[in-house]
Amino acid sequence: MDNVRLGDFVATVWAQSVIPEITEYIRIPNKSPAFDADWQAHGYMDEAVAQFERWARCQALQDMEVEAVRLPGRTPLLYMEIPGAGAGTILLYGHLDKQPETSGWRAGLGPWQPVLEGERLYGRGAADDGYALFSALTALAGIQAQGLKHARSVVIIEACEESGSFDLPHYIDFLSDRIGKPDLVICLDSGCGDYERLWCTTSLRGLIGGVLKVEVLTEGVHSGDASGIVPSSFRILRQILNRLEDAETGAILPPDFSVDIPEERIEQARRAAQVLNSRVHAKFPFSGNTRAAAAEPLALILNRTWRPALAVVGAEGFPPLRQAGNVLRPATSVKVSLRLPPTCDAVAASHALKQLLQSAPPYDANVTFTPDWSATGWNAPPLAEWLENAIDAASRIFFEKPAVYMGEGGTIPFMAMLGERYPHAQFLITGVLGPGSNAHGPNEFLDIPTAKRLTCCIARVIVDHYQHGREGG
Repeated sequence: MDNVRLGDFVATVWAQSVIPEITEYIRIPNKSPAFDADWQAHGYMDEAVAQFERWARCQALQDMEVEAVRLPGRTPLLYMEIPGAGAGTILLYGHLDKQPETSGWRAGLGPWQPVLEGERLYGRGAADDGYALFSALTALAGIQAQGLKHARSVVIIEACEESGSFDLPHYIDFLSDRIGKPDLVICLDSGCGDYERLWCTTSLRGLIGGVLKVEVLTEGVHSGDASGIVPSSFRILRQILNRLEDAETGAILPPDFSVDIPEERIEQARRAAQVLNSRVHAKFPFSGNTRAAAAEPLALILNRTWRPALAVVGAEGFPPLRQAGNVLRPATSVKVSLRLPPTCDAVAASHALKQLLQSAPPYDANVTFTPDWSATGWNAPPLAEWLENAIDAASRIFFEKPAVYMGEGGTIPFMAMLGERYPHAQFLITGVLGPGSNAHGPNEFLDIPTAKRLTCCIARVIVDHYQHGREGG
């Protein structure tokens, strides 16, 4: 492969085609079904799928098959198949559904308002994960433009990832004969520790969550009359959450939600900590003098990738501050999100969490926990020597620095599913969500130079995959 020629090809396609397409994609408020119950009636998801399908059909990829697959009552899925040579099948994965708007976007920016500042494109969904389709097909087109060969490749872009990919297993079953048995899976929905090298995700945390509700009254009453007699629903809520989390340290207390961290992952985290150092925590917009939860970068990386952690992501039962009178509120509800270690069984953990939160409620209050999310994490199989060499070579060529391996704190349910279905496959999990990119939050952006370099790296790995197969590896 002519690496300079590949870089020029990718840069041209991105400048002339990809950036304009992603810009228009940002304008579509195609929120994932968990955040838009009327997604079918609104039609935004179909609009995004139609845009991606049109673009895919215009690409110069020999004999490519493109289909928007629709199962009744489920979000659509975009399926592409590109014939190849030699043995093996590559499965490339991304998604196009988006997180909701959130508040806090700085002046001049907005979730559905694409803004290009320098080489960063702001707006919801560009980096998480709308770029994936464009990166995957451009990488394959760059290979074919040089007359080089690659294995048969299948590209899947789903529309339910941000809701837990609950539609995806049905599509994988429906398309199983067409997909075949991939021996290499490339997922473009992960993160990167910086924008200076190729980052490879070795594990993903699981996630369980739901709504915890504490009810003490059938209606609000005068706080001067009731306080000291009627227990506060908020105080009871605090007591219950203290069963789960040490309020001083943030450590998750019950053993049901923790695992022993593999030594290999600790060593990879140590290497990543040496590369990133203070950047592990400096990338976050801390307010005032707020400090990180730990001082050592290694501890922070392991906290983020292999230890459970609780976040309260929503609340109900509170009036707005300006309307908050002296009333003892009847109930308090919070939505809890518990990140799990990669090898912790999410179904068992969800049952354990419900039992923990609901049992023996203080003051015999009415306490309910309604689970609404369960996704097991993923721990990558051992990396084949050819793939490790290919990844590192690609990083050195296009980023001019060696690749780094690290777990991610997020969840991609598709990975655990594929790990079970294709136990002999190799995995390259990577992405462009680096410092400040702020997926799911305000001011999300796509770092364009990183996306272009990553596209080149994917092309190199695909070519090396073909070469490895030809050599009988």
